[in-house]
Amino acid sequence: MPPITITRTTRETDILLTLDLHGSGQTAIDTGIGFFDHMLELFAHHGLFDLTVQAKGDLHVDEHHTVEDVGICLGKAISQGLGDRSGIVRAAHAFVPMDEALARVVIDLGGRPYAVFQAQWRTPRIGGLGTDLIGHFFESVAIHAGMNLHARVEYGRNDHHQCEALFKAFARALDAATRQDPRRAGVPSTKGTLTS
Repeated sequence: MPPITITRTTRETDILLTLDLHGSGQTAIDTGIGFFDHMLELFAHHGLFDLTVQAKGDLHVDEHHTVEDVGICLGKAISQGLGDRSGIVRAAHAFVPMDEALARVVIDLGGRPYAVFQAQWRTPRIGGLGTDLIGHFFESVAIHAGMNLHARVEYGRNDHHQCEALFKAFARALDAATRQDPRRAGVPSTKGTLTS
């Protein structure tokens, strides 16, 4: 499957996102939110996805629309990049530590969107990113990717470390779930299709 490009233009944001699920971790990301850029770069690097994001949003208001719409675009790119999802592993999980923090992400690419997100933040912001938007980002990705996603910070003291562990765990779980299973010829579902 070639790289997928998604564009989204509204009165709030203008986004161009390209994703290759079978890349090498190359990135070119500029959302105008430094910490968010850092997390997206980690995601691509640790999942071995090639990801470019050029986002212009109404940051004079706040970062909500930019974060949400990047999540929407990333979810759509994941979904389109999977095609009919034939032969994929489908479900996977990852635990990733970052110093004192530990995060767990479990996903199922079965076409039924759902998100459960559990994290306790100690500060309202990490750099230019409101911590309340981290869960919202993951929810936006899950809905538009047709993904069941359960993400949880098991424990930690530092919000930066907790968030970094989450994005790395998401990357590793998605990388594992999108791999081809050589034993499977068709769609990994007894229904014969992976749709919501």
